[in-house]
Order: sequence, then C-alpha cells, then structure tokens
Amino acid sequence: MKIGIIGAGAVGAACAFATLTRGFASEVILVNRNRDRAKGMATDMGYGAPLSSVTKVKDGDYSDLAGAALVMITVGVNEKAGGATDRGDPQGRLRLLDQNVAVYRDVVPRVVAAVPDAVLLVVTDPPDPLAYLTRHLAGHDRVLSTGTLLDTLRFRVHLGRRLEIAPVHVEAQVLGEHGTSQIFHWSGARVGGVPITDVFEQCGLKHDDIRTSIESEVRYANITIIEGIGASQYGIGMVCARIAEIVLRDERVIVPIGCYNSRYGVTLSMPSVVGKKGCLKVLHPPLSDDELAGLEKCIETLRKAQERTH
Repeated sequence: MKIGIIGAGAVGAACAFATLTRGFASEVILVNRNRDRAKGMATDMGYGAPLSSVTKVKDGDYSDLAGAALVMITVGVNEKAGGATDRGDPQGRLRLLDQNVAVYRDVVPRVVAAVPDAVLLVVTDPPDPLAYLTRHLAGHDRVLSTGTLLDTLRFRVHLGRRLEIAPVHVEAQVLGEHGTSQIFHWSGARVGGVPITDVFEQCGLKHDDIRTSIESEVRYANITIIEGIGASQYGIGMVCARIAEIVLRDERVIVPIGCYNSRYGVTLSMPSVVGKKGCLKVLHPPLSDDELAGLEKCIETLRKAQERTH
C-alpha cells in the first residue's frame, strides 16, 4: 500500500528512510515545496532500497498522493529554528504553534483534496494542537498525532538503563501532551508484571531520586538531541514508520498516541487501539491522585493551545 510524506526536511527524510527499511509499504511519495530536494532524496534512497525492501520511493506533487492509505505531515518550523530549545521555557514546543498553524492551514486542505480517505498523521511540533486543527480542516476523525509514543519509548529506555534490563520488557507509558505538561504514568509501570516501586525496592534503588532524574531526561530529550546534532529526527522517524505500519496492516495494537478525546474535548495521548481507520478506541487507565492532577493541568494547557488555532 501507498503512503505520502509532506516535507523533505530532517524529520521527513527520517520518516521516509525508516519506512523504506521496514518494507511494509509498496510506495512512498515525497512532497516538498522545493521539489528538487524531494527528487534528490527519493533518488538517493531508491538506489539503496533493493538491499532491504521492494518499496518504491518517488517525489511528487499533491495530486500524486491519490490512493495513499496514510499521509505523514512533517512540514513547519522546527524547534531549533523556532526558538523552542530552552529547558526553562514552560511553553516548550507550544512556542512553535502560531507559525505552524499558518503552514497547516495551507497544506492540510491540499492533502485532503488529493486523498480524502487517508489517515493523516501529524508529526510537526506541537503535534497535539496541530492534530486538533487538522481534524477541523479535514472534516473527519482519521487524524492522529505522534503524541507521546516517542516519549513512552524514551521513558522505557531510561528505566531499562537504571534497572539494567532490556527496555522492551519495561511496561511504562507517558500520557497527555507531547510537551512539558506530559504525565508519567508511574502508578501503572511494571517490569515482568511487578509494580515499578517494588522493582526499585528489590534492586536497592531510591524511587524518588530516579523518578526526578528520568522525568527530566525524558521531558528534555529533544533539546539534548538538538544540542548534539541540530535536530531530533531519527527516533521520531522510526515512530512514524511504525505508526504507518500499524495503520496499513490494521494491526489494532494499543499504543499511547494522540487523537481527539471527546471526554476532554482535546487531542492528547491515552492508550489507544489503532488500525486502518486511525484511532478505533481510547482506553482510560486508572491514575493516582498526582497523575489526575497532572492530567487536569495538561488538559487545560491543551485547551488554551487549541484556542490559538481558531
């Protein structure tokens, strides 16, 4: 099946490369304002494609998206260019919203006109309020944001490092906003079915110290990456490719991903069943009192951000 990627910058390139290497799509169409860049990227990746898959990578215009099952939207001002790299700034990625709203108002109607039945995956920061806007512009609910799936993976990686175990065996999630108000679901974290607090105790570790350290590392991981290589791109590229694979294969797996939540009136991440039509069902896990308070703060933050998209 076919997917489209809007934007051939660092993140768009990482999304395309990760999709190509996973090999689940029959065709990837790259659309970029500067088509020569998309053409060069498609040509370069196309030469290496036979080593890992039969996926065809092509440059194109919006009309070439016709028939795509999913379109990733990666265009817009990034964190470094938009000045969202200050750990002390409570706005975080939300500082980019106003500039990227203008970009999305131009791009999304073109995508919908070309491929009205596709699932739309919002990748641009801040993805949650932009997904809320995209849902309005598209006129349908087949809209996802990358949400907190990458944050969740970062959470598991840091927990795995502290516990000296493989992250794949850590069950832990980040919920809410892909931003500074995100919620670390410590009360639901498990390793081998054992609550994380018990695991810490059995390993002789102090829960509060580790909790503070890991939350900081995860919440500002993007800034650490940008300080090193200029853009946070590879992790999100792999996440986007995996989300596209879930949709195209109608896997119906449960992941923390951004979708519109009618209970709260905002787009945010909760454990969600994802398949070929996007988000099929949202689950609401039990939360501790602190986590509930964090969720309320997160919802209020997102409501205010969504008001800025009108």
